[in-house]
Amino acid sequence: MFAAMEAARLEALHLAQDPPTGLQAIIAIHNTTLGAALGGCRFLPYADPESAILDAIRLAQGMSYKAALAGLPQGGGKAVIIRPGHIANRAALFEAFGRMIESLAGRYITAVDSGTSSADMDCVAQHTQHVTSTSAGGDPSPHTAMGVFNGIRATALARLGSDDLESLRVAVQGLGHVGYALAEQLAAAGAEVLVSDLDSGRVQLAVEQFGAHPVASDALLSTPCDILAPCGLGGVLDSQSVARLRCAAVAGAANNQLAQAHVADELEARGILYAPDYVINSGGLIYVALQHRGETLPAITAHLSRIGVRLTEIYAHAQADKRSPARVADALAEHLLYG
Repeated sequence: MFAAMEAARLEALHLAQDPPTGLQAIIAIHNTTLGAALGGCRFLPYADPESAILDAIRLAQGMSYKAALAGLPQGGGKAVIIRPGHIANRAALFEAFGRMIESLAGRYITAVDSGTSSADMDCVAQHTQHVTSTSAGGDPSPHTAMGVFNGIRATALARLGSDDLESLRVAVQGLGHVGYALAEQLAAAGAEVLVSDLDSGRVQLAVEQFGAHPVASDALLSTPCDILAPCGLGGVLDSQSVARLRCAAVAGAANNQLAQAHVADELEARGILYAPDYVINSGGLIYVALQHRGETLPAITAHLSRIGVRLTEIYAHAQADKRSPARVADALAEHLLYG
């Protein structure tokens, strides 16, 4: 495990369990150069504890890079709670997690993520102030979607020559809170929206509410479109899936979209413009970080608009250097974190 920590340049890894509630939690703190580590808490089943730990480490590193390129005074961290088969008392479990966070004395601030809700964060807040995304704070998902929408416009301008989304075909993979809100915004902007999700009810709702076109989940990646927007879980882009893509650009909300780093170069070789995921999907982090600091909604919205500007800068560097935007983004983030 120390080898994984060293490879990711992780500062600290904290493990805790609370047998009465079934809590088994991991908090990975990647970098606190710019401020306290901030990152969401996942509550998912894992095949084994090692898989959960590696997930926390990867996600924490991404949060450091995300915060740095978003211009936030925050470091990066991530929490993973291994979801037990039976949950006797969910509130008590998250209260125990709150006590774990409090023991870190402010080095880590948690928020919602896959499998957790504002109600869970309310339970955490019973025992620590180092938490955001509570019921009072509001859901960050619409702000993530807003940032991705701005990023798609910047990507369309860089790859297709115009940020007007009218009549563009955008394929949205995954209709969770962020993916659904993004698809709705794209439809409102005049795009032809293709959607897929394992939940057929979500797909049908998108068809009925804003005229989306349903596509089978296993066919979406090979469906011709202008922009592919992965909005589900990570690792969707590997050598095999990239070979199947029939799009001009990839720009979506999912974290860790690249299964391996070299996949970025394969996208570049195929002429497919890639929006680095931790840049385009930083809207949720921007919202929770600034809301936690007491910023007003207009100030937060203004900060969200800079996501497109940052992507435009990255694309310009990538074109000049003949490198993948993912490589450029990593280099810029590492310069901010390590000098």
